[in-house]
Formats: sequence, structure tokens, C-alpha cells
Amino acid sequence: MTLATSPIGVFDSGIGGLSVLQALRRELPHEHFVYLADSGNAPYGERGDAFVQARTHAIAQHLQAQHGIKALVIACNTATAAAVESLRAAMPQLPLIGVEPAIKPAAASSQTQHVGVMATRGTVESRRFRKLLSEHGQNVQFHVQACDGLARAIELSTLQQPEAAGEASEIEALSARYISALGQFGLKTGEMDTLVLGCTHYIFIKEELRALLGPEVQLIDTGAPVARQTRRLLAQQQRLRPEPAQTPPDACAQAHQIRLMTTGSLPSLQAAAQRWLQLPASCCATVQV
Repeated sequence: MTLATSPIGVFDSGIGGLSVLQALRRELPHEHFVYLADSGNAPYGERGDAFVQARTHAIAQHLQAQHGIKALVIACNTATAAAVESLRAAMPQLPLIGVEPAIKPAAASSQTQHVGVMATRGTVESRRFRKLLSEHGQNVQFHVQACDGLARAIELSTLQQPEAAGEASEIEALSARYISALGQFGLKTGEMDTLVLGCTHYIFIKEELRALLGPEVQLIDTGAPVARQTRRLLAQQQRLRPEPAQTPPDACAQAHQIRLMTTGSLPSLQAAAQRWLQLPASCCATVQV
């Protein structure tokens, strides 16, 4: 297998990185992907840096040794903040693409110069995140909220039955609490007209957040920019997969193109893959790392 035909590795603490995989598939439809959800150890956002670094290094080494990946997308803000620099030093031959809260585009697009940021505690307390705010906060005020429990609730929601009419879900309750804690959203002076989704899980509750914020507030996530950066990096290193004569149908005739693995609950990953990527359960498997 040449580098060009090797798969791209994608890794997250859980199912949130499927939102990044979704964007990668749109940007790079001919590529093969190996996705690993470390759901058995999630959520990372409430763990210490040393633990997250150890897991990130172990998973990167596993994906390279067992699947021969040609690049690794760390589709987790917490893991990027805690481990991307040490992983680059340890595996300099492996192209790495991390994700970070979209602070720069939010600062550039906000008209009120007030931007809300929802992220995990591990992200908001990281040195890397503080540097981002410092670099782009000269003319914009960022309102930051650590959203304990929200990523975990999104993970669990894949296997839960819909709530009865009038019964608020844990996701709705947590979302309402954190949006309220951030302050006033809107287009008036002093209000936040932009919300940065600083965890890859949060794009999956876009509708719940939109219901709380109203139609005028813009939501910014990192999936599409990460996918474009992945394409640029692979093109620079001549690692893009050649286009096939025919594109396989969007099912697990694509199974050879996409492999999904989890260290945690297989039914949860299968449900998420079917719900958000329209991929059959047969694409998913458990793995020990």
C-alpha cells in the first residue's frame, strides 16, 4: 500500500468527531478513513492533561501500526490542546491536523464584537486556548463557558428513547443552563451575535441551541475548515488518493472506505453512525487500545 492509497486516521474521545468525519467525507470523497472513538475513556474534557496525552499517543501509535494511516486528524478540541505538540515531537513523520475552537473566524465575522464560546473544561483551561483568545481578543470580547456534562449527554443520547411530550431532555436542560450563563445573545450593542461550538460533539445539538438562541445568532464549528486543511496538507505532501473511475454508492459498498471503531459501547457507535452519517452498523467494531 502506497502513502497515497493509505487511509486517513480520525480520532476523538467519543462520537463527536463523527461531525469532523462528515466534513472530511464531503471534502475528500475518494479517501479511505479509519475512525476511532475512545468512548471507553470519555469524556476527555473532564480528565487531566497527562491522561489525555497518554491516550492520544497510544491511539496514534495504534492507528499507524495497525492501519498504516497516512495522516491523523485529532477531531477533539481537548486532545488537540493537551497533546498535539507532544505528539508532533514523538511522531514527526505523521502529518497531524488538530481542531481548535473557531476563535479567529468568529472574531472576524462578529458585528457586535461579542462572541460566546461553549467548550469542555479541558479546552477552556488549556494554555493553547488562552493563547487563541489572547491573539484574537484585541477588538472582540469573548464570553467563555465550560460545559461540564454536555458532551457526555450527547454520547448517551444515541441510545436513549425520545422524551415524552413536555419532558425536557438532559441535553436541553444543560444547553439552556450554559446559554443562560453566557449572557444575552442578539444583534444589539453588547449582545453576543456569534456562538463558537468549541467541542466537536456540539454540532449534533445545533437544533437545540438554535431554539435557544434564535435565528439571527451565527453558530460556528470547525468541521469544514479542518477538512480543507487536511486536503491542503495531503496535497502538499502528494498523499491525496487518486480519483477512481467510478464512485462507490453511499453505503457499505463503502465499508472498505470507512471503518469505525470504539473502545466503548458498540451499539452507541452504531446508532450514531446510522443517525448522523447514514452508515450501516456493519461498518462498526470494537477495539482495545
